[in-house]
Amino acid sequence: MSTLPPPAEGAQPVVPPAFPPPFTPPTEATIDTQNDRLGDGVNRCPRCGATEIQLRPSAGMLVCLFCRHEWAEARLDASVATGDVGALTGTTVGSGAADIAPDAAALVTLKCGGCGAEVVVNTTEQMGARCHWCRHVLTVNEQIPNGAVPDAVLPFTITHDTAVATIAEFAGKRRLFADRTFVREFTPENVVGVYMPYMVIDANASADVAGVGEIETRRYTKGSGDNKETYYDADVYRVDRHVDFATDDLTIEASSERANMDTSVNTNNIINTILPFDTENAVQWNAAYLTGFTSEKRDQDVSHVTPELEHQLLSIARAQVVPSVKRYDRGVRWEHERLQVHGTRWLTMCLPVWLYSYYHEKNGEGMVHYIAVNGRSGEVMGSVPVSQPRLLAAALTTGTVLEGLVIAFLAAT
Repeated sequence: MSTLPPPAEGAQPVVPPAFPPPFTPPTEATIDTQNDRLGDGVNRCPRCGATEIQLRPSAGMLVCLFCRHEWAEARLDASVATGDVGALTGTTVGSGAADIAPDAAALVTLKCGGCGAEVVVNTTEQMGARCHWCRHVLTVNEQIPNGAVPDAVLPFTITHDTAVATIAEFAGKRRLFADRTFVREFTPENVVGVYMPYMVIDANASADVAGVGEIETRRYTKGSGDNKETYYDADVYRVDRHVDFATDDLTIEASSERANMDTSVNTNNIINTILPFDTENAVQWNAAYLTGFTSEKRDQDVSHVTPELEHQLLSIARAQVVPSVKRYDRGVRWEHERLQVHGTRWLTMCLPVWLYSYYHEKNGEGMVHYIAVNGRSGEVMGSVPVSQPRLLAAALTTGTVLEGLVIAFLAAT
């Protein structure tokens, strides 16, 4: 048992440090990320003019299904100057990350460039539709105020077959303790490719932290047997630190449903475990990248995500000061902290995830389990419903085996 002696008589409590006044950044600016090459409606192959276009994940390229021509949209950073993150001031927002208009409709009417017919697209479910008259494929490429069209998209490069094999291997390693119903019903072929909406943020920030650090000077014990106690003497110091830092491409969910980390009903946190994505390779928006995949629409604005950004920035700041406090071998207790965000740049992206979901209900309580695969790196993580009887039996068996080994060892000696 370890205890820390009370503060020396007359010791003064740690008072909050006199931090400098907060920095007031300039007003908000907007980056136009609209892909000027794409019109609203018919999106044609640059070689033959056909509209049958989709992504070929193995190459990360768009392919025309008529002439087999392959191409890719320009990388976002080729058209959007990101600049020095450490020099950012104010709030800069991509045009695809603008606040969602409360009355923005989910239904978008497109005028077919082939025959002039009008086709309705429900952007909550898809970003394209086929003209029922001339069979042209129409896609939503113009940025609209309902959060459906982001600044950029990061295409899939992991194929469906690879994702199926990865998920099957992941679940197979956990088969022994998995719920038997799950084992019988597990069908990795049902994995779905989903483009998830994210805010991708560059930030220039600084932080001040203050607290108490302790350096052990003596250790001794009192008492004997079960009443023995270990005591420490330590020198107590006031510790103040200031750190300036910049973060590049910090990724945060832009869907309130995915940001809801309620572990009693879902395993949404699985999605975060397959980060990071190589967002520097994101390309300008083209709805053809979504053909054959599902997608979710952004429903959170910059103001909704800002608290989570500040939380993550403070975590980064704490990590930044760790090397400077190693001399305090009894640790440092941070009691006061303040974050100053000097500048941010916000862009919205659709990021690729292969997702397998399974709804499991036991004793009237339901839980949605997910196994997710990063659509770029192949990183996998997931949740599998556990069979409690099998887990208990394994624990008891392990205990019996260990007990037998101990008895055999004692008998041999």
